[in-house]
Amino acid sequence: MKIGICDDERAVQDDLRRRIENICEGTGISAETVCFASGAELLAADESADAAPDILFLDIRMPGEDGMDVARTLRTQRPDMVLIFVTALSEYVYDAFDVGAFHYLVKPIRDEKLREVLTKAAAMVAETEQMQGGGPDACDGKTVHRAPKRSLLAKRGGVSTRVFMDDIVYAEVFNRKVTLHTADGDIEYYGRLTDLSEKAGSGFYRTHRAYLVNFRYVEKYTATEVCLGAGRTVPIAKKQFAGFVRCYMRYLGGQKDG
Repeated sequence: MKIGICDDERAVQDDLRRRIENICEGTGISAETVCFASGAELLAADESADAAPDILFLDIRMPGEDGMDVARTLRTQRPDMVLIFVTALSEYVYDAFDVGAFHYLVKPIRDEKLREVLTKAAAMVAETEQMQGGGPDACDGKTVHRAPKRSLLAKRGGVSTRVFMDDIVYAEVFNRKVTLHTADGDIEYYGRLTDLSEKAGSGFYRTHRAYLVNFRYVEKYTATEVCLGAGRTVPIAKKQFAGFVRCYMRYLGGQKDG
C-alpha cells in the first residue's frame, strides 16, 4: 500500500516519514511512503491511480489550498482513501468528521498513538481490498465504490478518534461520560447516550436508560439481560424487553433478506 504525507514543512515531512517507516518495519506493514509539499502537488498526483496514496497523513494549515479543501476534493474522487489529519490545532475536528476523516492527530504526536492509528488504518485498507477483490467492483464496465462505513468522532484528551458504528459492541453512560465498548478496547467521551442512539439507527437498541447494544453482537438474551459474547452482559429494563425482542427479530429478518 502507499502511505502519503502532505505537509508544507520539510522537517515535518522527514520526521513523520521516518517514524512511519519505523512503525511499518516493526509491525510488518508492507508500504511505500511518498511525500507532498502542498495540496496542489497532492491533487496532481491523485490524477494518476498508481500515485494516489491509500493512507494519507494530511496537514490542515498549508499555503494555497488548505487541508480541508484538499480533503473535500479527494473525497469525491477517492471515497476509500483513509484520511488522517495532522495539525497543531483542534478547532477543525468537526470539519474533519464532515469529510470522513479516519483520525485527527494533534501535534506533538506520541509514538504509541501514531503506531495505534497507523496499524488500524493499514488493517482497514487491507480489509477494503479483500472485500473488493483487490480493486474496485465493476458493473457493466463502470467502477462501483462502496458506501463509506458509518462512524462517529469521539473526542478525549485533545485527541479525536473515529469509531465505526459496526465496531461498537455496546455503549453505556455514567455521569455524562459515554463509554464505547469495542472489540479493540474502550473509548470514553463526554456526551449523551440519546444522541448516540439516534445516530446509531435501527441496528442498535436502548435496553436500559444507561445502555445501548449493537444487535450484531447479540448471542443470547433473557428477560433481564443480553449476552454479547466474551463474558459481556448488559441489563434489559422490564419495560424495554418486548420492544427489544420485536426490534431484534426485525433485525434478524433484515439480515436474512440481505
